[in-house]
Amino acid sequence: MTLTEFRKEYTLAGLRRCDLAENPILQFEEWMQQAVKAEVHEPTAMSLATANQLNQPSLRTVLLKVVDERGFVFCTNYESRKGQDLSENSNAALLFFWKELERQVSIRGITRKVPAEESDAYFKVRPVGSQLGAWVSQQSSVVENRQALEKKFEELEKKYSGQPVPLPANWGGYVVVPHVIEFWQGRVNRLHDRFRYTKQADGVWKIERLSP
Repeated sequence: MTLTEFRKEYTLAGLRRCDLAENPILQFEEWMQQAVKAEVHEPTAMSLATANQLNQPSLRTVLLKVVDERGFVFCTNYESRKGQDLSENSNAALLFFWKELERQVSIRGITRKVPAEESDAYFKVRPVGSQLGAWVSQQSSVVENRQALEKKFEELEKKYSGQPVPLPANWGGYVVVPHVIEFWQGRVNRLHDRFRYTKQADGVWKIERLSP
């Protein structure tokens, strides 16, 4: 299959230096609000790249749960493949692609677990089905068949009927603490707008335009 004929011109908007907030977190929040307003499908979906101690990469999609001055928070099973990678190598990268707005945001940073009480607070507001699913799934491990998962779910549904579902010890949040954040806006003729924020030793963010 040849795909060379697939082309699209990006014409929706441009991005100028004077349009940018000095703090990339504020810039990201503005773009996220615009993505939500534009009804982008799954605006909080982000690709998460990790690598183990042998530098073997792994990539998957997760959902952003919190963004604040610390960074970008997602939740998962700590014993999953991504959790195992992060226990060996705390470096990670994120990518948001909002095709409806012809925009991308890419992030590089160091990842660490959020406090247990924060994970617990979020877990308590999840739908009960999602809470039970966190107990059922030994994420990334081999499972015999779907029936085994459904049977375990039904057993736990009965066990916790009418009572709170506790937080599993192997489930919780990570925050990606960024040191580089790049904003990309598609433009015509592939002359895209790219701005990179790099965190300096004094905590100030340096902003540079990159060649597309």
